Amino acid sequence: MEVLIIGLGSIAAKHIAALRAVDPGVTISALRSGEGGDVDGVTNVYDLKTLSARPGFIIISNPTQLHAETILSVLDLNVPLFIEKPPLHTLDLADGIKQKIAQQHLLTYTACNLRFHPCIEFLKKNLGGKRINEVNVYCGSYLPEWRPGKDYKNIYSANKEMGGGVHLDLFHEMDYTCWLFGHPVASKGFISNRSSLNIDAADYANYLLEYPGFNASVILNYYRRKPQRTIEILLDSETWTIDLIKNTVVTDSGELLFGAPDFKIMDTYINQMRYFIDCRAANSAPMNSFAEAVKTLNITLKYE
Repeated sequence: MEVLIIGLGSIAAKHIAALRAVDPGVTISALRSGEGGDVDGVTNVYDLKTLSARPGFIIISNPTQLHAETILSVLDLNVPLFIEKPPLHTLDLADGIKQKIAQQHLLTYTACNLRFHPCIEFLKKNLGGKRINEVNVYCGSYLPEWRPGKDYKNIYSANKEMGGGVHLDLFHEMDYTCWLFGHPVASKGFISNRSSLNIDAADYANYLLEYPGFNASVILNYYRRKPQRTIEILLDSETWTIDLIKNTVVTDSGELLFGAPDFKIMDTYINQMRYFIDCRAANSAPMNSFAEAVKTLNITLKYE
């Protein structure tokens, strides 16, 4: 299998490792701008016209603000697209891209690897039929510690024009909320950057999602010193607390409903890649297509 990857940052390294775990014989090429060092086992190309063979699929993992032009530039190759989340940083070109993808019947997948977290998979399998009264999703961590050795104010996460902002970086939370419970019938939101981080991009986001029988809140921030990534689901008879760092699902009485003590986050990247490759082999449309991800992104960006 031959794969073309566009963008060789930290997330690309995870996708490359996942590719090699799923298919040790994979051949990987990277479209480069001429800058940056070589990556072991990856062939650099500097023009799509010089590709030695048509790739089996393309991974788009460059900065988010480049996704739209990158997707448009590779559509003529007519090969499946594996697009790192979020799919875009604005909705300006979303409708046109969706139309082109639909016209070509192109297989697309937006990479939200937390759908493959065992706790999220547990919820997907076990929430059916239960009466939900309220859902509270929270994710907070400290941006200056995300990339040790780098000034956090200079990375894309901190800069709006580079596609940064907590609502885009932590798109996972909105994605798995919509995946687990469906898209809301209405929403409200508030986004700001008023913390002591003093950055250009949003460092706080708060969404209220309205469903026919309950409400869900999604709160995100860049400034929490001790990371927390949790979901609280209030059922009729008990409350479940899901900890995506400890990998546990616990009731309010202390009962452990589910735990994955040996789980590593890299597992989600491997399982995600295996899922996508299997879909491609079967010519079966994956979940979370570009169009589906844009529908979720519309909620995320609506309150900028």
